[in-house]
Amino acid sequence: MIYVIRHGETEWNSQDRVLGRTDIPLNEVGRSQAAAAAAKASELQIGRILTSPLSRAYETARIVSSAIGARLEICDALIEMDFGLHEGQPRKDPSYQKAKRDYFARYEGGESFFDVVARIYPLIAELEVSGENVLLSTHNGICRVICSYYEDMGNEDFVSFAQRNCEIRAYEPRNRRIKTVL
Repeated sequence: MIYVIRHGETEWNSQDRVLGRTDIPLNEVGRSQAAAAAAKASELQIGRILTSPLSRAYETARIVSSAIGARLEICDALIEMDFGLHEGQPRKDPSYQKAKRDYFARYEGGESFFDVVARIYPLIAELEVSGENVLLSTHNGICRVICSYYEDMGNEDFVSFAQRNCEIRAYEPRNRRIKTVL
């Protein structure tokens, strides 16, 4: 089983600002959310936690790891999407909302959703093959891409997807049958 947790709240989250690669730590609410998530995670049989290197995801993972005794590893692929020039803008800014819907285009100075898919889908496929229960501590943009791996999503579903701070989602490995066509 693959479990995915979005990091706890930061000041920029509470201000509804675009937060990508800027390394902002958890605030007090975020630390409390992580502690509550750790209690929930203790009911799961998680042996390993992979975390984004950004401090907000790492601290969330460390709090959970300490509570459940799971091995903690940094995984660079789980770093948040690079939103380029939109970093720090209000999430409702029209220029950000327009750029968010240009799936094939990179944010100016940043990444496209397809850049993120190129690093996340292979990681998920590798973890599925391992068969272990693993928790991924990451960011909303990455949670969105992980969800798209498992669920068919229309464009608006994809753009509007949001995982709450410290919400844990569970994904079962996909059926990957290979068909031979003669």
